[in-house]
Amino acid sequence: MAKPILKRILLKISGESFKGDRDSGIDPKAINYMANEIKTIVKLGIEIGVVVGGGNIWRGAEAEKDGMDRATADYAGMLATIINAVALQDSLERKYSIDTRTQSAITVQQVAEPYIRRRSIRHLEKKRVVVFAAGTGNPHMTTDTTASLRAIEIQAELLLMAKYGVDGVYDEDPRTNKNAKKFDKISYQDALTKKLKIMDTTALALCMDNDLNIIVFDLFNEGNLIRLINGEKLGTYISHSAPKIS
Repeated sequence: MAKPILKRILLKISGESFKGDRDSGIDPKAINYMANEIKTIVKLGIEIGVVVGGGNIWRGAEAEKDGMDRATADYAGMLATIINAVALQDSLERKYSIDTRTQSAITVQQVAEPYIRRRSIRHLEKKRVVVFAAGTGNPHMTTDTTASLRAIEIQAELLLMAKYGVDGVYDEDPRTNKNAKKFDKISYQDALTKKLKIMDTTALALCMDNDLNIIVFDLFNEGNLIRLINGEKLGTYISHSAPKIS
């Protein structure tokens, strides 16, 4: 096997990935699958931080539509991400013996460490997986923005946006349009201009301003994660240098 081309990455896992084939909640099979995929790259010596979403448990936008205060809805969403983070940590440690630390942007000291940048980097240097929970700790901020911010803070070389059943970025939703066109490469600017649904604009602009490259890929195609780490071209690569699309 080729030597990995990366040292440290940030993996963003959506809440949707945690529910697997269920309508909502947590599917143990999905969590164990994701933990096993992470294990394969940890065994290569890759340092990995993980940001988790919470949409499988709580949808803040829907709660807001029903009349809940936006900030309150967002704080509830942060709690949902902590549940997912602790579940992932349990699978990594219990099933695969991977040392893992959950760091939360809001204080839940009985459950997780507080987010401290220098401590998280030290954990990574010791080859522990660090799971970042509770978003940025601020309402009105998505977990995509959290992923961009944490990746920059821990000096990750690449941000991997893991999707459930979608293998990259398309001009339209491939699940509803079989003729949707997939992009192998795209620039940050084109992604912003064309309003492609990669991540929210704040998150994408953060990556663009800090020259943090992104790969959008299907995590649930077994082995994709380790293939990416080994340099195989999968999914959609987003950077400054991608060719302009018409």
